[in-house]
Amino acid sequence: MLDRDGYRPNVAIVVANSKDRVFWGKRIREHSWQFPQGGINAGEAPEEAMYRELKEEVGLDPSHVKILGRTRDWLRYEVPQHWIKREWRGSYRGQKQIWYLLRLTGRDTDVSLRATDHPE
Repeated sequence: MLDRDGYRPNVAIVVANSKDRVFWGKRIREHSWQFPQGGINAGEAPEEAMYRELKEEVGLDPSHVKILGRTRDWLRYEVPQHWIKREWRGSYRGQKQIWYLLRLTGRDTDVSLRATDHPE
């Protein structure tokens, strides 16, 4: 789903534990690391997408975290043309994101990278 300007709505999540250590994961089959993140589905509010992505990517439920803050407005970035899939060329420019800062209220061991059959 793209907005009228060619940006894909997305949420990004920073989860900090009680020692202020943050979680970020290595992407499968890539040499890069990132915070949990993902697209917002049609009709889904950013907060709903954040909780869905949190469950899908790191196995955490709303009861495991507390929202400390979020960006007020969308943060946009453009993707270099050579990274854009052929079928998206001409309409896709990049992503617009709402970032969330969460406190892990559960245990570090509540994080599960096997929460889905299709890890990213």
